[in-house]
Order: sequence, then C-alpha cells, then structure tokens
Amino acid sequence: MRAFLLLGGIFANKGQSGKSRNGQNFLAIQQDIGDLVRIILPVTEPDVTTAPKPNHIPDLTIVVPCFNERENVRPLVDLLDKALAGLAWEVVFVDDDSPDGTAKEVRAVGRERFNVRVVHRIGRRGLAGACIEGILSSVAPVVAVMDADLQHDETKLADMFALFAADPALDLVIGSRNVEDGSVGTGLSAFRKWGSDLATSMARRALKITATDPMSGFFMVRRESFNTVVLSLQQQGFKILADMLSASKGSWKMREVGYTFRERQHGESKMDSAVTVEFLSLLAVRMTGGLVSIRFILFMLVGLSGLVVHLGVLRGMLGLVPDQFALAQTVAVIVAMTSNFVANNMLTYKDRALKGRAFFRGLLSFYGVCSVGAVANIGVATAVFAVLPYWAFAGFCGAFIGALWNFVASALVTWKS
Repeated sequence: MRAFLLLGGIFANKGQSGKSRNGQNFLAIQQDIGDLVRIILPVTEPDVTTAPKPNHIPDLTIVVPCFNERENVRPLVDLLDKALAGLAWEVVFVDDDSPDGTAKEVRAVGRERFNVRVVHRIGRRGLAGACIEGILSSVAPVVAVMDADLQHDETKLADMFALFAADPALDLVIGSRNVEDGSVGTGLSAFRKWGSDLATSMARRALKITATDPMSGFFMVRRESFNTVVLSLQQQGFKILADMLSASKGSWKMREVGYTFRERQHGESKMDSAVTVEFLSLLAVRMTGGLVSIRFILFMLVGLSGLVVHLGVLRGMLGLVPDQFALAQTVAVIVAMTSNFVANNMLTYKDRALKGRAFFRGLLSFYGVCSVGAVANIGVATAVFAVLPYWAFAGFCGAFIGALWNFVASALVTWKS
C-alpha cells in the first residue's frame, strides 16, 4: 500500500515540476523513487563481523601450519574469537595439500568471515617451510605461530601481544613450558617429554640459546625482526624457533610466557623418527655456520647407511659365491643404491616423495646418477693418489666428489622440484 501511495506522490510532484524553477520538486521526486526502490527491493545490511573489509589491516596474524587437521579448523577459529576479542586479527592456515580436505574446510570458513584464509601448498612439505611462507604472507606488524591441534593455549596470545604493544624494542615472545606457570601438562607422554627435554638441552648448549623452551612451536615475532633472519633459515625441519634464535645470534630482545601444553583433540601427531634426524641435522647446520643444508646432511647420512648395506651384502654374497668377487660387488652396489634411493625418498626428499610409476622412474634415474658419481669418484681418487700417494686421503676426496655429484644431480633429475 505504501508503494502505491509513493507512486501517486511521484506523479503529483511530476505534474508540479513544470511550475517550479528552483528544482526542489525534482529533488523530491528523486527521494520518492529511492524510497520506492527500497520498499520493492529491500537491501540486506551486511554482517559487519563476517563481511569482507578490503582496507582491513590486522594488528596480529596467527600462522597455523597444518596437515590433516580438518576437524580442528572451526574449533580453533572459535577459540581465537574468544581469546582475541577487541583485537584486529587474522588466522592463516598453511596446508600441505592434506588429503582429508583441510584446505577445503578453511576456504569454507573463509567465505563466512573476512579474517580466515589459507595458503594451500602443492608439492611442498615441512613445518618450518610452512611457517616461513605463512609469516611472509602477512602484512601485520606482529605474527604468531601455533599448532592446529589445539595443544597450544590460545588465551595466552593476548598477553603475548600486549608485551609487544608495551615494548617497541621487543623482537620475540615465546610460549614456554619450562618457566613459571608453564608445564607440559598431559600433552606429552613420558617418553616424548624425555625426548623434548633432551632436545632442549642439546639445542641450548650447541646453539648457545638462552631461551628455556627453544623447541616450542608456540611463539610471536615482530615482522620486521623476522625479515632480518628469514634468508638464513632452513625450510626443511620442524624446529623453526631454534633456527630463528640461532640465526639472530643473540641480538633479539626476548620474553617468555608460561603456558600448559594440552592434549591433542583430533587427528594424529606428526612426530616420528625422521623429525629427530632432522633436528640433529639442524644442529649440525647451525654449528657449521650454515655452510651446508639440512637436506645435504641427510643425504650424507643416508650415504653412510648405504655403505653399511654395501659391505653387509658384499660379505653375504662372498659367503655364497666366494670365487665371484665381481658378481658379489655388483650385487652389493645395486642393493646399496636401491637402499639409498628408498631412504632418501622417505627422509631427505620426503617433501617430494615419489610414488607409483614415478617411484620406479626415479629409481632408474638414481641408478644413472650414481653410476656417473662412481666414475667421478674413481677418476678423482686416482688423480689425487697420483699426486699425493696417500690412499685414505685420495679415497676421501673421490668419495666426497662422488657424493657431491650424486646430491646435486639427483636433486635436479630424480627429485626435481
């Protein structure tokens, strides 16, 4: 009924518009038309809590590296909502192409609210690399890192952020289980707690770190400070905090906030023996001043295991065919190369692990790479021995050049990114 009355008013004003010289009736017609449109086509006001805000720049970004954590996405966002009320924040889930649909779930949440987004990584794996990419994707002045498994106490984030607001010179705040008001709670088994304590002690001594919990995956860093060390960080591995502390060379101003480590709610832990090996490799990388990478050290360790396999197979074959050394040596070489390929595929290049037909194609290419490496080994060792007739030194030079060739060539050919 109101629409019809407005229509009548519009025509009445139109009839009088010719008599008006100051344009007031024309403005009245425009206003009436606008009212009519709003009645016929009502406009829904956007929800300010979820509508996109193109000019919104968060004060804090929370980076959450994840793999197979779909069930934890919405609960974590809800917890952050409560813990960070009053702050301008966003959360970035960095997903390593989880088969359970984690990235899809984050995108679904992101369509409902402006401060949730995902970095979906394809062909790349590893917590450290995921954290680096997530932090670099942020425009916030302060960035936090926490796990997706709900074991980190999100209620401490506001306290950690407040420390940055109070001290412009502060570089890093660590959520620590080893200070007052902090504990491992029920989040770790007795064996894992022992391993964590041992790793903490090793990192503090080897890398000269003063932080009580360098193994923590819960921390907050000033973005500008992170930029000063990012180029020297290792993208492979799980313990990015220890790497950052070592790279800062003790120049960062740091604070620690105690928290209680909680039990995982959904999904499975990513901790395994490979994480331990990667951590030890990180210590070696930092102790050598970053001259070598974690991947190179892992490749060398696999090579040493291959030597053990080679000698074991050679001895076994000579027990079966004592008069056929050439045959025994050939079998030992093939088995050792196969063993090295499998170990490297599972450990050194697990972020690029080959599967299905690609596995067998990779194995053949690895045979080819190692064959060239063997020729280089023999050639270099022979040349060195001709100049310096010390068999051990010559053998080491040949083995090193052969291993270096195998590492570089297999990265370019077998496990090319």
